[in-house]
Amino acid sequence: MTEPWRDPLLPVSVRVADLLERMTLEEKAGQLAGFWALPSETGAPVAPMEDDSGESAPGLDDIVANGLGQLTRVYGTAPITAEAGMRRLASLQRQVTGAGRFGIPALAHEECLTGFMTFGATVFPGPLAWGASFDPGLVREMAGAIGAAMRRVGVHQGLAPVLDVVRDYRWGRTEECIGEDPYLVGAIGSAYVQGLEGAGIVATLKHFAGYSASRGGRNMAPVASGPREFADVLVEPFVRALREGGARSVMNSYTDVDGVPVAADERLLTGLLRDELGFGGVVVADYYAVSFLETRHGVAGSRGAAGALALTAGIDVELPTARCYGEPLLDLVRSGGVSEELIDRAAERVLLQKAGLGLLDPGWEPVTPEPVDLDPPENRALAGLLAERSTVLLANDGILPLRPCRVAVSGPYADDPRSFLGCYSFPNHVALPGDLGLGIPTLGEALTAAGFTVTDTATATATATATATATATATDDDPDVHVLVLGDRAGMFGRGTSGEGCDAETLDLPGDQAALASAVLDSGVPTVLVLVSGRPYALGTLAERASAVVQAFFPGEEGGTALARIISGAAEPSGRLPVSIPRQAGGQPGTYLHARLGGRTDWSSADPTPLFPFGHGLSWTSFTYSELSVDPVAATDGAVAVSVTVRNVGEVAGTEVVQLYLSDPVASVVRPLRWLAGFARVELRPGAAARITFRVHADRTSFTGLDLRRRVEPGEIGVAVGRSSGDLPLQGSFTLEGPVRHPGADRVLSVPVEIVPVP
Repeated sequence: MTEPWRDPLLPVSVRVADLLERMTLEEKAGQLAGFWALPSETGAPVAPMEDDSGESAPGLDDIVANGLGQLTRVYGTAPITAEAGMRRLASLQRQVTGAGRFGIPALAHEECLTGFMTFGATVFPGPLAWGASFDPGLVREMAGAIGAAMRRVGVHQGLAPVLDVVRDYRWGRTEECIGEDPYLVGAIGSAYVQGLEGAGIVATLKHFAGYSASRGGRNMAPVASGPREFADVLVEPFVRALREGGARSVMNSYTDVDGVPVAADERLLTGLLRDELGFGGVVVADYYAVSFLETRHGVAGSRGAAGALALTAGIDVELPTARCYGEPLLDLVRSGGVSEELIDRAAERVLLQKAGLGLLDPGWEPVTPEPVDLDPPENRALAGLLAERSTVLLANDGILPLRPCRVAVSGPYADDPRSFLGCYSFPNHVALPGDLGLGIPTLGEALTAAGFTVTDTATATATATATATATATATDDDPDVHVLVLGDRAGMFGRGTSGEGCDAETLDLPGDQAALASAVLDSGVPTVLVLVSGRPYALGTLAERASAVVQAFFPGEEGGTALARIISGAAEPSGRLPVSIPRQAGGQPGTYLHARLGGRTDWSSADPTPLFPFGHGLSWTSFTYSELSVDPVAATDGAVAVSVTVRNVGEVAGTEVVQLYLSDPVASVVRPLRWLAGFARVELRPGAAARITFRVHADRTSFTGLDLRRRVEPGEIGVAVGRSSGDLPLQGSFTLEGPVRHPGADRVLSVPVEIVPVP
């Protein structure tokens, strides 16, 4: 007779309850541990914290007898082919299932922030590029392709997306974020979750919560966010990704918030995440976060105490490998210092997830090793399309698009294919010294393929920190146009100018790149500045001296081709800024989402006004906005329609990203000057027009009040529609009538949009 827990026809809750009754304490605890299956063999560690404790991690033989929760990055730690990885994973899974009484496989997880992070897999544009696309549908399609590749090789969980809202551009992990507005982050992040989950991969929301608000933009530094910023800005994207995206996993933030490390904060990981937001999945620890409670935060005096704090707070699985959730934690349970019910609670969550993935079903087998193309043509095409749609034309005096001519392509990253890739791409994350495993054309190569004569009259050299020097001299072979490629090289913990642990002291271009740009601009040859970076940089007067400025945020393996297509006019620059571009290096670590006194005022000589605002981006054509219509009144539990007509008045087809912003002139607490409430990508032929209607529920005006409860207040709400947060030609208002209302967890989170062609 089949034991109930093995019967796939029974409800998973019944199966897991039966299994838990059969398991010993040690077997239940075994499901809460991870194991890093393939240590780095590239010389330098993946991260400096790997040996933070000064202790050796236990081997698989030491922990597998009682079962295992997760296998960590079998594919994403050292360069192996997909087939070799499948053989390795199958071998490990057989070791896991053969050691314990129940034969339960481990759940295998991998990073997937810019694609499946393994050797030879497609490197898609990074998250800031997702935000710049303002295209949730395309991001959903990309995530589906990433998930399909992972599932094909036996992976179950992906550690993405990052939903941290950018608060300080100096933070090295800005490149991992989607943008500086919680609505944009929630919309794009939810689409990514839908794509990954739709492919059968467990999506993991990172990093819950507050990570990006660290003091000084320093990685893992303390967070001093107030409760309203925390709830209304930092947590809000997670709410949407959980409810609309359906994410089945959440990863904690490393930081402490007002003195309490998130990994030990029961109020956040249980009270907010589970009790208020209704999350029912598995919380996994960010790598070494449980150990850090002892070694970094100093709130635990031993491994067991760190494990007890994290387990009580609500972390179900310790990653990347067992240190605190093994014997140290079990000793406390046996002595009565920790309730066994907490072990049961976490084990139940893990087993429910494994049951949902089919890992408890009889006859389960690991994937069969076979040759797999992880960078097929359709993925490259998708990566190229997203790279194009996320490229932002910041400025243009008419020089773009270029026709075939003599072009000097120079700069520290002109011939460096790694400069297109983010920190969580395999070549940069693992710091491959040679073969990248992918064909990645440089911008010069792509322009040559597009018919340009590419020369180099500006000599530039770059060190690992992107220090650049240049000379520009007139010769008989002077080019018609300079294309100067500046920006970042992504890396880990000092191995780059952007990425995890690569925080910036200022927003100056790294090294001597500003001097290089000035030298090239002084040559008198028309110059197109191309920024390929992981954060926005202060451009000062460089932008106004250049003939054009193009911004790409780590556009992935097809970035060079996409940029060449934009520069040549073969593609349209339809990206919009997901972060503002500052004018001065010290003028702003704040973002557009600020109160009235957070902008330029007569009370301060420092002007934080950005050079290019959030949402900005030019096109090859022009659009007009007209006929704003706003329903005048709605109840505090009702909705209004906001409609506008947009027309392409140029001579070529184009895409406009129509943006709706709201404001609250009088409220019981200080509110942002304006906030993004909705957006729509609208494609129009020359002369064509469309009527765009946003359906805005009163919940989209809600905020955290004086009593720390979310509220909708009666009163006037301002409406503005336009091209960016700084270019809003149409403005109006509506009035909310009725009592103050306190929306619950089921509040309306999004603004539906209807696009109807008009004569």
